[in-house]
Amino acid sequence: MTPLSENRPRSRGVTAGARTRPSTRTRSAHRTPRPRRALVVGPPVAAALAALLAVVPVPPAQAASPDAAPSASASGPRVPEAPAGAPDSTVAPAAVICDIYCDARDPATAAGDRVPVSAGIHGRTLRLHVSDPDVMGWGSIDGGQPGDEVWLDRSFDGGRTWASGSRLGATTIPAGSTGWRTQMYNVDDWGTAGVGALRACGKAADRAEIACTGWARNDRNAWSRSTEAATALMMLWDRDTGLFETDGWWTGANALTAVVDNARISGMGSYRYAIGQTYDKNVNARQGQFRNEYLDDTGWWGLAWIAAYDLTGESRYLSTARADADHMRAYWTGTCGGGVQWNTGIAYKNAITNELYIQLNAALHNRIPGDTTYLQRAREGWDWFRASGMINSGNLVNDGLNDSCVNNGEPTWTYNQGVILGALAELHRATGDARLLETARDLADASTTSAALNPGGILREVNEGDDCTSDGASFKGAYVRGLGKLDVALPDRPYSAYLDRQADAAAANDRDALGMYGPHWAGPLVPVTAGHGCQHGALDLFNAAEAG
Repeated sequence: MTPLSENRPRSRGVTAGARTRPSTRTRSAHRTPRPRRALVVGPPVAAALAALLAVVPVPPAQAASPDAAPSASASGPRVPEAPAGAPDSTVAPAAVICDIYCDARDPATAAGDRVPVSAGIHGRTLRLHVSDPDVMGWGSIDGGQPGDEVWLDRSFDGGRTWASGSRLGATTIPAGSTGWRTQMYNVDDWGTAGVGALRACGKAADRAEIACTGWARNDRNAWSRSTEAATALMMLWDRDTGLFETDGWWTGANALTAVVDNARISGMGSYRYAIGQTYDKNVNARQGQFRNEYLDDTGWWGLAWIAAYDLTGESRYLSTARADADHMRAYWTGTCGGGVQWNTGIAYKNAITNELYIQLNAALHNRIPGDTTYLQRAREGWDWFRASGMINSGNLVNDGLNDSCVNNGEPTWTYNQGVILGALAELHRATGDARLLETARDLADASTTSAALNPGGILREVNEGDDCTSDGASFKGAYVRGLGKLDVALPDRPYSAYLDRQADAAAANDRDALGMYGPHWAGPLVPVTAGHGCQHGALDLFNAAEAG
């Protein structure tokens, strides 16, 4: 894999998370996250780590060096044997991590000192210091008294858990001082593809309460809005399952697509390892080849593997995308005159499944020399969709067709407005038919100017909630991804200003110190405790804005 240190300038409901149509579906996106284990390091990772350690050897225990074990001295923090009342005292000490340097380095040697977050407790100030050049951080406490404590926590899942990285460098203010600091610890762990974050914690000597700063990290792989968002998203990639936090199936396809698109658009290849590992760990899951009973899920995965093929050129990804398209085709039925049904056992015809079907088949045609089959399917899919009635009189797309095969009037979810734009752009590439782009413009003009979808000019999902685990948390990302594809296909780039406005709003109102995004691009920022939908949506937005 490319080293992490690469540097370069459903059921009807009232919330956006509710999927439309029958309420028989239970999504895997609501599972409880499982504990993470260290990844078994494959040859590329092991080679990279070995090369790193060959350049920066771990000093012998008896050596006097900046990387040696912490010691009590006037120039640095001292580590008490057992601080009185120390929380988490039963947690096993974290393994030493080596990056440019190894853990427990003297902050006096730091090449930089940036304080991204701080906190207060009983008149004391806790600060997290980050040395970006060293890819390390340390904690400090000031305005205190002897015996006050300070330490670091380190997390490899965006601050969700930190048990194995708790109380790093725990130390106390010595006699005669009012402030002290921990030693420096690494943020990332190359050996396990761990994308990390730090926070500083502490307490007064005579009080039980503990305070912690917010989570933050160094500026590695964060030279732009999109690369920062991609790095934060990769904190939520589960190294055991090859999926993203909560193991959401179709949302995981969208998150992977956003990471792949970012590698192509930004040129940052640090997280390409996730493509192959996601594939290898999940290709035999469910019905195999990323197929399952929900045909829209299959379409999302098919497009993810199209993106992976475009980036890597690996034929296995294109083969899987073909298998996905063929699986969808098997459920094209005569109900309502055509179209792919939503579920293998449910005859409902909805917008998202058929939009994905059109885009996937057109994309396959554009990548398979001499193809006629997939092009014919894409054309047939569009002809049926255009005549189906799902596009309403305001040029917005409702969710699907009712039992009488007419527009059911259900919400105009944002993803239904966006995926069709990417589909028409792909079909235009296949056919050269200018009418497709004209229709796409009409649809995009309607959705970008809709006051209902853009209150105050900033995109907001229908019935947008405060969580990032629901299906609806992923919808806006799919919308801007499709709009971005259309914008690139049009010579005058008519939607670049719209995308820039959304990106500026999200960066200003919806971002925390770790580069994590919440559900509301216009604000307010809602702390995210679970789910990857909001984060991949922000990454999709920045990808689209930067591509334009």
